[in-house]
Amino acid sequence: MSWIEILGFITGAVSVILAVRENAWNWIVGIANNIFFFVLFWHTKLYADALLQIVYAGISVYGWWHWVRGGKGNSALPISRIQWQTALSLLLVTGLSTALMTYLLGAFTDSKVPFWDGLTTALSLTAQFMLSRKLLENWWVWMTADVVYVLLYWYKALYLTGILYAGFFALCVLGFIGWRRTVRSAVLERAVVQG
Repeated sequence: MSWIEILGFITGAVSVILAVRENAWNWIVGIANNIFFFVLFWHTKLYADALLQIVYAGISVYGWWHWVRGGKGNSALPISRIQWQTALSLLLVTGLSTALMTYLLGAFTDSKVPFWDGLTTALSLTAQFMLSRKLLENWWVWMTADVVYVLLYWYKALYLTGILYAGFFALCVLGFIGWRRTVRSAVLERAVVQG
């Protein structure tokens, strides 16, 4: 366990807690988390996870702007449900991305876990994009990724990071429950106004 893993642990936990609470500051704290995890993952030869942190930082800028000004009339973006066409497209992109990253990591790096590194990277990118759009179902994708991450990090002897991702899983459950409650309240509110 290193100081960089500890800082990644702290900023990661704070970022997810803020996301669960629908606080746009999750994106700013998330960028700090990306920096710490980039260094950590590069040193442990999880190259796709390391490079993923750079993409995360870019999505974080987009997510912050979208959460703050992405709603109607540049208002805060509300939580919404995913449309089936979008879900199908994201499933396809995630599958193709996993296959491509698995090939690249296996062919051009010394990664010992190219499929798992590629899979978690593809799932995480999909979930992060969905989170930036405030799609309720992002939590399901994050939970799936977190289960694989816990096993992967444990295998790589990144025990603190594995524990962090187990905590992320629990926070994702809370995030889903809270966000679903918000969506249901909004639907009821609209029904009352329209009725």
